[in-house]
Amino acid sequence: MGAIAGVILTVGLFAFIFWPERNPFFQADKTRVDYLRERKDVIYDNLRDLNFEYLAGKYPEQDYVEQRTALENEAAEVIAEMDALEQRGMGARGSHA
Repeated sequence: MGAIAGVILTVGLFAFIFWPERNPFFQADKTRVDYLRERKDVIYDNLRDLNFEYLAGKYPEQDYVEQRTALENEAAEVIAEMDALEQRGMGARGSHA
């Protein structure tokens, strides 16, 4: 009985791990706006981490200000490009930049 349960568990694990939809080499088509949204999220995460580490005393104020300014400028560029693409109608799933 234990061997049968082991075989069923093994087959189930292989099906779960190697199911075609979970293939890591398959990527859905992304628009430029999708990419920019992901980039904006990463920049915001970096800003949050930078603020936390600065408050924890890991960064001198000058380094903190420089890095924060660079991240804020990058975020502004990304948001401006997203706005421009969305105004031109490029934010739809079927359009590619």
